[in-house]
Amino acid sequence: MKRYCLALDLKDDPELIKAYDDYHKEVWPEILQSLRESGIKDMEIYRVRNRMFMIIDADDHFSFEKKARIDAKYPENEKWEELMWKYQQALPFAKPGEKWLLMEKVFQL
Repeated sequence: MKRYCLALDLKDDPELIKAYDDYHKEVWPEILQSLRESGIKDMEIYRVRNRMFMIIDADDHFSFEKKARIDAKYPENEKWEELMWKYQQALPFAKPGEKWLLMEKVFQL
């Protein structure tokens, strides 16, 4: 099992943040299916104000390239990403086009 941790910001607007949270109470089934097909076994997203932190636990065959290929099979993925981008904003140091940024582990007990 592999673990990946990623970060992203939401637009700092309480109404947009609430709408984003509401969408994640009922994620579209096609999105969940593509996540599972890509090898993701568990995914959690945490938020403090507008900063988000995602934890992905995936099987040993998972890669972000494989996930992109599987995502492309589902037209709903593109629609979901376009919708989510209304609420999300890149981290201040992200390169153009980057959304969720992979975090570096700095400590483990």
